[in-house]
Amino acid sequence: MTGRMQDRIAIITGGARGMGAATVRLFAREGAKVVIADVLEEEGRALAAELGGDAMFQRLDVSSEADWTALTEAVLARHGRIDALVNNAAVVAFAPITALTVEMIDRVLGINVKGTMLGLKHIGGAMCAAGRGAIVNISSVDGLRGANALSLYSSSKWAVRGLTKTAALEFGHQGVRVNSVHPGGVNTLMGNPQALEGEAKNAGYERVPLQRIGEPEEIAAASLFLCSDEASYICGAELSVDGGWAAGYYHHYLPGAPASLTSI
Repeated sequence: MTGRMQDRIAIITGGARGMGAATVRLFAREGAKVVIADVLEEEGRALAAELGGDAMFQRLDVSSEADWTALTEAVLARHGRIDALVNNAAVVAFAPITALTVEMIDRVLGINVKGTMLGLKHIGGAMCAAGRGAIVNISSVDGLRGANALSLYSSSKWAVRGLTKTAALEFGHQGVRVNSVHPGGVNTLMGNPQALEGEAKNAGYERVPLQRIGEPEEIAAASLFLCSDEASYICGAELSVDGGWAAGYYHHYLPGAPASLTSI
């Protein structure tokens, strides 16, 4: 039985650890020839060695156009085509608007927005030239709403959301589908920096419908679906993988809330 990404060439940025590594592993299990693109060389090379076969690592600073050019050329030289791209690399910063520094702004927008844009330019361009491909841009639940102390991160993820819509229009008629995935809290170094386990890691999610943090494999599954033929008629869509967070928060004092909240 062949996998859903059998023999397809898939690039995952930020693929050396966390959500990116989970995506790399899932795509590889589904038959893809994965390209791990990251600035974390030691971790990225170790993951490629672990997977073996056609897995490859390519150093990529997503904010560097030269790195994107090198990545595109390296993958095309090795495989002759690129079938899927998951623009996953991102960073977060917590600060009120009045405390933002230019350095913070440049870093977050440089990775989260510029990085996604350059990926679309270079990899998307190669796909359009070939007349086929699928791109998933990882946005966030914070690309669907606002949150205090997250003005910079939220702005970047709203930008990714809008960029996805435009890319869907520009690339769709050339055979390349572009969609966005919007994770909520995810059990990674970014989403769970204290590495809490058990119920402790779900603290703070009581008012989210599923009342727990997400696992990186659950986000990876959404990216796999959107890159597969099962999503062949999906383009420009937003897929929330957030435990229901974007749907709203429970009002614990009104009917319909979980019993665990009614005593608050």
